[in-house]
Amino acid sequence: MKTGFFYDELCFWHSGGNYAFTMQVGGPGGGLVQPSMGGLPENPETKRRLKNLVEVTGLMAELDVRHGQAATEEELARVHPRDFLNRFRALSNDIGGELGLRTPFAKGGFDIAALSAGLARSALFSVLRGQHDNAYALSRPPGHHCLPEFPNGFCLLANIAIAIEAALAEGLTERIAVVDWDVHHGNGTEAIFYDRDDVLTISVHQDRNYPIDTGDAADIGAGRGEGFNMNIPLPAGSGHATYMAAMDHLVIPALERFQPDAIIVACGFDAAAVDPLGRMLCTAETFRAMTERMVEAADLLCAGRLTLVHEGGYSEAYVPFCGHAVLAEMSGSAIRAPDPLADMFAARQPRGATRRFLDAHIDELRAHFF
Repeated sequence: MKTGFFYDELCFWHSGGNYAFTMQVGGPGGGLVQPSMGGLPENPETKRRLKNLVEVTGLMAELDVRHGQAATEEELARVHPRDFLNRFRALSNDIGGELGLRTPFAKGGFDIAALSAGLARSALFSVLRGQHDNAYALSRPPGHHCLPEFPNGFCLLANIAIAIEAALAEGLTERIAVVDWDVHHGNGTEAIFYDRDDVLTISVHQDRNYPIDTGDAADIGAGRGEGFNMNIPLPAGSGHATYMAAMDHLVIPALERFQPDAIIVACGFDAAAVDPLGRMLCTAETFRAMTERMVEAADLLCAGRLTLVHEGGYSEAYVPFCGHAVLAEMSGSAIRAPDPLADMFAARQPRGATRRFLDAHIDELRAHFF
């Protein structure tokens, strides 16, 4: 067995509409935002260039490359109400549109979003059925912000939640842990499982980035789910050492306490130092080291069952190096794609009083949770 790599060219064809950066385009009387060639930061090149780099270095030959089937109507309906799915499909069959906040899609967008969810489902199932040691789903559009009836933050369907519910329904697992290291709070995943004790949701994110009104450490779940949601909000500029401290002192102990059957990582790369939507100073080495921790935790707790599902990350030049480091670590490959910005980012890491403040912040969170 080896690492499964699930992708589909059609997912790169998802297209958003009338935006420049995250602002809707409008002339006089409409916001004075001039159209741009780039559109939304969520564009296919960050993902396609990751795939391309993995091919060029030869790492792709060491992975088991697979394609997934679209999530079925039944699988989607376990998370999303059918009236929402019907509205989404109707717009998609027409000319496209937008159902939530910053979630434009073109004609055929429903089918691509269902395929993106299907990639996550297929990757998770391959691990749970023992077909792969671990697996990576290059899903696009992303999913961790999507609420059952409200797409937002570029996310049209809740990919990871759909995959989890499908696995539970098939009897492949009983307890799943989600570790979300995207720079933005995983508000959709949190909301879907907030009152559940069979899914542990952990989000490590930049405090008050997006959404600005969710992700507080005080939000620990409700009802049966109380204590099964963990938010780890970090100050902007936290950097490599703080992320590793969060993993070692907060995430890993929470996983050990929960004892999952499998671990899913919502793998966003927007905590990287040059991301246009984050300010966290992480590097390719940060993502490699966090992946190492997840592989070790999965080996210890759940027979190595680990799945990573691609979320955000909007620096098309730098995301590929972060993703390559993750895939090399997952697969145990010796192939490297040297980080061209490693020295610059290392020199910019917090130190002195800032480092002491960040260490104290992790200590405060540890006292809160444990």
